[in-house]
Amino acid sequence: MLNTFFADMHIHIGRDIDYNPVKITASKRLTLTNILKEASRHKGIQLIGVIDCHAPAVQKEIMMLLDTGQAEELSDGGIQFENVTLLLGAEIEVYDDACQGPIHVLCFLPTLEKMACFSTWLAKRMTNITLSSQRYYGTAKELQYKVKELAGLLIPAHIFTPFKSLYGKGVKQSLAEVFDPDLIDAVELGLSSDTEMADRIKELHSYTFVTNSDAHSLPKIGREYQQIQMNHPSFKEFEWALHNVRGRQIVKNYGMDPRLGKYYTTVCHDCHTALTLRHKRCLSCESTHIIKGVSDRIEELASSEESTSSNLKRPAYLYQVPLEYLPSLGPKTYETLLYHFQTEMNVIHTVPIDDLKKVISEKLAQFIIQMRQGKLHIKAGGGGRYGSVSSS
Repeated sequence: MLNTFFADMHIHIGRDIDYNPVKITASKRLTLTNILKEASRHKGIQLIGVIDCHAPAVQKEIMMLLDTGQAEELSDGGIQFENVTLLLGAEIEVYDDACQGPIHVLCFLPTLEKMACFSTWLAKRMTNITLSSQRYYGTAKELQYKVKELAGLLIPAHIFTPFKSLYGKGVKQSLAEVFDPDLIDAVELGLSSDTEMADRIKELHSYTFVTNSDAHSLPKIGREYQQIQMNHPSFKEFEWALHNVRGRQIVKNYGMDPRLGKYYTTVCHDCHTALTLRHKRCLSCESTHIIKGVSDRIEELASSEESTSSNLKRPAYLYQVPLEYLPSLGPKTYETLLYHFQTEMNVIHTVPIDDLKKVISEKLAQFIIQMRQGKLHIKAGGGGRYGSVSSS
């Protein structure tokens, strides 16, 4: 019997079991065990991808959880911890001779044994295997072949962001310039784009779109996610969902309004004045350092004026504002909501407004309902700064 589950497949680790850095820019509280507890106990997310599992010390922590009986490895791939399944992933930076710039990709392996094999292979092609998102010295296709040899999945990450992404810097026009298109399992949209925007590019029509948080701290887990129809959360079920096998599929994508993303708008790097592509110099400070926004980059790549998402029968893409973005919702109020309603997913999706008003102000309860209905006012972000929301 198929059910639906929430999944966030791009979460970083800040510190390993020995308290050494993994993702240097991530929170020190972002340890593997803390991530598992946060997803299971507070977020209400049943499937997560931790994309720094190539690091040997992270694998050591997984082994500790397995040896102490706190977690168990599933027969069809993945690690079960309480109410969440962990898929073992690695974010790799590709920058071979075919690339115009660096590209980040997510690689998922079904078992700890296969991830260890992948790490051994990577260690010979990477300067520092202990850190996240490191440059891999080899071709993109060689990486694809190795991932497939190990029965893994490969997903280009945040494909439109101006830095270190497929279309942001990596290729001039087509993913086929760098990758074997047949060995890509899905593409990750990133925080500054949505389904309608991505489907303006014809070569993406054959791929499933995933929406993930790229979390660098515990609160950011689940700021984007998807709802997946499958039998149970596991590697094999996730793989089938990406390829629509036996009824497994992504049924909804939940993402921030692209205007809330850090790179939606083209802006001046120095003073953050909003610009258009025709501007080669800032109108305010005359700087020539312009950061091209995702919306403008997609216009450059677009193969049609109108999106064809409806014709492709894409899952619904629902704009979802994380609770921490809501005005006046601070840490104490967040804890109150979790105490009464268990998980963030419950608060975001199911708790009736009358129940919300019993524990928080009516104004804040209305914010949450407006957020569900996509009625919050958005101020667009750009150039590395997030957008903001206010009441409609």
